[in-house]
Amino acid sequence: MKQGPLPSVDAPDDMAGPTDLPRCGPLPTQVGVTGPAPDEPLGVVAVGPAGAERRGVLATLLGLDPVMLTVPAGSWLVVRHAKVPTRAAFVPGYRRPHSYGADRDAAGPALARPPRRVELSVPEPLLRHFNLIDTPDTGALGMAGSRVLLDSVGRAGALLFVIAADQAFTAAELNLLAEVAPAPVQVVFAVTPGAAGWAPVADGPVADGPAATEDAGASVSQGQVDPVTVTVEAHRAVLLAAVPALAGARWFPVDDADSAADLRRALVNWAAGEVLQRGSADPPVLPGQHDRVPVVADPGDWSERLDRQTRTCAQRIRQHLALELANTHLRAVQEIVFGVGCTGLPDLLDREMAALSLLATAQCDHAVRGIVADAAAQVLGSPVAEGVRRRIATAVEFGLTEHRGGRDLDRVLLITSTAGVAELAGAEALDALSGYPTASRDEVLPPVAVALSGGCWQRWRTPGNEDHNAARAWSQRALREVELSLSREISRRFEVIRLSLGVVLSDAVDHGILLA
Repeated sequence: MKQGPLPSVDAPDDMAGPTDLPRCGPLPTQVGVTGPAPDEPLGVVAVGPAGAERRGVLATLLGLDPVMLTVPAGSWLVVRHAKVPTRAAFVPGYRRPHSYGADRDAAGPALARPPRRVELSVPEPLLRHFNLIDTPDTGALGMAGSRVLLDSVGRAGALLFVIAADQAFTAAELNLLAEVAPAPVQVVFAVTPGAAGWAPVADGPVADGPAATEDAGASVSQGQVDPVTVTVEAHRAVLLAAVPALAGARWFPVDDADSAADLRRALVNWAAGEVLQRGSADPPVLPGQHDRVPVVADPGDWSERLDRQTRTCAQRIRQHLALELANTHLRAVQEIVFGVGCTGLPDLLDREMAALSLLATAQCDHAVRGIVADAAAQVLGSPVAEGVRRRIATAVEFGLTEHRGGRDLDRVLLITSTAGVAELAGAEALDALSGYPTASRDEVLPPVAVALSGGCWQRWRTPGNEDHNAARAWSQRALREVELSLSREISRRFEVIRLSLGVVLSDAVDHGILLA
């Protein structure tokens, strides 16, 4: 049953004064490379253009048959360590993964839509150091898929870019690497011989590279330079011409198990240092975590200010998501008219919804952190120590379910084949929507999750269903329903934050100390 307007949060924005904005602003406008949580497992995200080279490099590193690393187009592959080999597909709309055999001859389950990710667990010693994550081809990511990839790379900590000798960096790939370059992420490149072997540079992907690269190619023809070295240096020259910040990245030619040994050692050495750095970033005891925290003599009108701030933040997030959905509709129309047609609509919208979910989650988390910090500072005094903020956040999260609107916040919004939105609650349902799942969240609210149901693929991939006008109308109705559902969901979330945080701080004011 759809909920009506919520008190306080859905009130007109003109009730708020000019100084009522919390310290959460400005809200993030797009998903990018974010830092990992201290307890986030290490991961190496493999990226690269179309072809079997990336899968071959991963198979060589793991000592597996490349067939075992095959997943449906558009799905992510997460390879973990386990004593018993297993394989499972995580599909939006289901609470349980679809398990199937972990050997090369095991056929995957018949699914109505591609899974967001496939998890393969194998007893490979390398995976004790980090997870390996294979992503869709860079040419199939699009703008939304690149946003999701950047978020995963930041949480994993390392990016392995695989490119063949006869392939070239595209503009989208260079833009992707340019966004990763300033982040604290380990970037490593692997170059494979490709279908034609280690070809001279003149016949390879660097026709537009520097003049020095052409001279090196001429030297190869005269037998003066190793073709492997020339190929690697040619790719490196093209990359550094566009992204000079990656001058310190390491390059490894990979042809077989012996040549992959250096790459394997480099990744293990990175993991050894990274795990120590992450462990030291989270001290066992934070300032204020166990201290007695008194209330200030005059907390003022903190309750009214909290009402205004939750309303303002909720409204701004709703407005921003509405603009994002409008842009998504434009990209959907472009895909229908100028792309692959109606058959490509489900894939594009599902990537867009994955990126939108990450953005909505980031905005809600950012706003709630600001609201909690601002209200706590007014009641307890400024500045509030991180340990105190976490105590309040934990108490607020614990109190959410005491309010009617706080139940089933961990829900998934599924676009149906009839352009409606269905809901599925549960932490397991949320987990099925992650391409690279998060181990744990140190936030008050669960993530926002939107995806397409399998019926959307069945509808628009039916032979003969190429009515562009119908597809455009369907996408417009579906995105409108998503906008309405998200608007209600955002309002509900900030209303229960207001209620739960109000209870925690009211108890503190009544007793004179923080009870959380």
